[in-house]
Amino acid sequence: MSKNSAESVAAIPRSLSHGRFNASANLPYGLTCDHVGAAMRELLEFLRLVNGSLAGRSMPRLEAILMPANFSSIVGEFMTATMPRHCPSIVKNSYHNGHPDILPKGRYPNDSQLHAIDGIEVKGSRYLKGWQGHNPEECFLMVFVFDSNRPSDDVKNVPPKPFSFVKVVGAELETGDWKFSGRSPTSRRTITATVLPSGSAKMEANWIYRDLDLDPNASTFI
Repeated sequence: MSKNSAESVAAIPRSLSHGRFNASANLPYGLTCDHVGAAMRELLEFLRLVNGSLAGRSMPRLEAILMPANFSSIVGEFMTATMPRHCPSIVKNSYHNGHPDILPKGRYPNDSQLHAIDGIEVKGSRYLKGWQGHNPEECFLMVFVFDSNRPSDDVKNVPPKPFSFVKVVGAELETGDWKFSGRSPTSRRTITATVLPSGSAKMEANWIYRDLDLDPNASTFI
């Protein structure tokens, strides 16, 4: 297969696996697996439209252009903006960089809060565990784990592959489920906190979606 043909195939994201949502998942504020799935399908359609258009002009796909962290941010932001469209009891936090990303609708003035004790923090990640945030905070953390190319794949001879959701996991975490990394006085690294195995175990036990072909942990939790 030529590179252009491979790019055209990779421009079509992998569809969600039918029947692989966990009906027993414990989701807060009226959110359901159906709401989550509808938002995920919208992201897949968005990528199909954008990457299909780029491929038709022999241009790299979105995930092969953007820095990995920026593309992960797009995945998280898209889900944050889209889930409330399908679930009327939640809303995107309208406070710029407010925490968490999603709030229970109507609980805070103007649905805006710098730091709320209620809500859902949403992240997109290529990593199966060890997810990061900026602070070790108590919250319901939901992570959309995906697989896709990176800008560096071309020079590493990694073949084009379609964007795929690997799994979605989420649970209520406590501050003890995080490890605060901080930084030295001379470092310019972004301050981060990492989810510890205790937090990952809670989230995996409350899995929301799994692609059995892509998630190596699927057999353990299903």
